[in-house]
Amino acid sequence: MIDFAEMRRAMVDAQVRANDVTDLRIVSAMMEMPRERFVPGNLRNFAYIDEDLQVKEGSPARYLMEPMVLAKLLQAADVGPDDLVLDVGAGTGYSSAVLARLAGQVVALEEDVELAAQGAAALTELGLLNAAYVQGPLTAGWKAEAPYDVILLNGSVESVPAALLSQLKAGGRLVAVVGFGRAGRATVFTNTTGGIGSRIVFDAGVPVLPGFEPKPAFVF
Repeated sequence: MIDFAEMRRAMVDAQVRANDVTDLRIVSAMMEMPRERFVPGNLRNFAYIDEDLQVKEGSPARYLMEPMVLAKLLQAADVGPDDLVLDVGAGTGYSSAVLARLAGQVVALEEDVELAAQGAAALTELGLLNAAYVQGPLTAGWKAEAPYDVILLNGSVESVPAALLSQLKAGGRLVAVVGFGRAGRATVFTNTTGGIGSRIVFDAGVPVLPGFEPKPAFVF
């Protein structure tokens, strides 16, 4: 029988702590959260590998971000216990479940009906009552609950739409991997009095988030 608790511990030690994630709240949340619950049954043995994990086939396919990248993005976002967080592209709900242990309230935005149903069921099963799913286009965010203290984009993007940045509170942070493959840069965008500031925090390559793909170039 597979010892998922031991696999979880190994993931946190080798992938999270070993990559300069020092926020003990994030370490605790990822140590506690059963990642195997958020992947298809035939992939549960691989739930804790240090790679992006496909949770739905199709075009585009959908993935859980590599644990290390997720942990470092959350640390860069500096999520507080009273924060309202928008999780864009929540998929099957793992990132929202971890966020639920860090924040006051989590809005899990997903446009795929099947993934949203799976994620909502997982959050309910785990008793995470401060996280709830909503459905709609990922690029539009979710204005009904805005403004947010933190917005997480669960995948790489070519650029961050103004519609999402406009949903940040004053002092709010949006974290995303901007760029694709080796050109990906984990970036924090902050709503300051002078506008939106940004800073690159580390290099990362993760699968593209649907709707945020590169725009086709015009060919003469």
